[in-house]
Amino acid sequence: MGAQCVAGDVTDRESMRAGMTGADIVVHNAAWYELGVRQNARKLMHAINVTGTDNVLSLALELGIPRAVYVSSTLYYGDTGPEARDETYRRQKPYRFYYEQTKAEAHEIARQYEQRGLPLIFICPAHVVGPNDHSVFGYFLRTYLNRLMVPYAFSPDMMISPVHVNDVGEGITLAAEKGRSGETYLLAGDPMSLREVFEIWMTKPGGFKVRFYIPRWLAWVMFAPLEPVQRLVGLPAFISGESVEASSVSLNFSSAKAQRELGWTYRPAKEMWLGIIDQEFKLLASRQKRDLVSRLKPVETTE
Repeated sequence: MGAQCVAGDVTDRESMRAGMTGADIVVHNAAWYELGVRQNARKLMHAINVTGTDNVLSLALELGIPRAVYVSSTLYYGDTGPEARDETYRRQKPYRFYYEQTKAEAHEIARQYEQRGLPLIFICPAHVVGPNDHSVFGYFLRTYLNRLMVPYAFSPDMMISPVHVNDVGEGITLAAEKGRSGETYLLAGDPMSLREVFEIWMTKPGGFKVRFYIPRWLAWVMFAPLEPVQRLVGLPAFISGESVEASSVSLNFSSAKAQRELGWTYRPAKEMWLGIIDQEFKLLASRQKRDLVSRLKPVETTE
């Protein structure tokens, strides 16, 4: 699928007009992801994730774009409990962290534009992971590979359905080509607990292996004071009260509809994680002589 790259800012509606005018399809995938975001930065996250969605989709409707894809998140649905849920599931519990709230609010805005006539397809990826990952999973994995992991963790029974970033990219392409307007497609991988994630990681050399799990309340007490320290040294607060809150719910989803209707496939969990770790080792080797903060961060690229 060919695409043209143009400059634009989702917080500035008019900056996108020239690039979107005459487009055959618009894919809205812009968002700011971070857990442990500062209170004074929440306004910017809302402007990007919520107002930005309003700007993109309102302009798409105004310009008469014939086809659009909105990349949302399974966070829209919230806690699933241990069972795998599909597109018919509805949120049962309140938001636990701010990024989750902004993605849910943006999804509702997108639904309104679809109801007003925008031919919109919804894509909801689960936990997106991959090499050079900027998510909490990426930072914790690099903490382990840099031999800094402590021998304990928390929330071992939290269920997730992580999916490789390249498989998500393929799913978005398939949705753009084959998806039905007004339909939602979940992109989720194999269901697994956090305990199972750590067990796969620890088949590779790294820090301490997880020997025991502490209560979430204790993890929160230990993590929350570390947020300003991480920001001070130039890291996002991946060790934070919000990351503990995020682990208090399960996000277990089924991608059966996307597989059936779009022909989408995903790589198995163990194969996925071991491949990511091998690629992270290669990236780590390229910056071995750098300071610790640089080794924990994703490698900056121009792509």
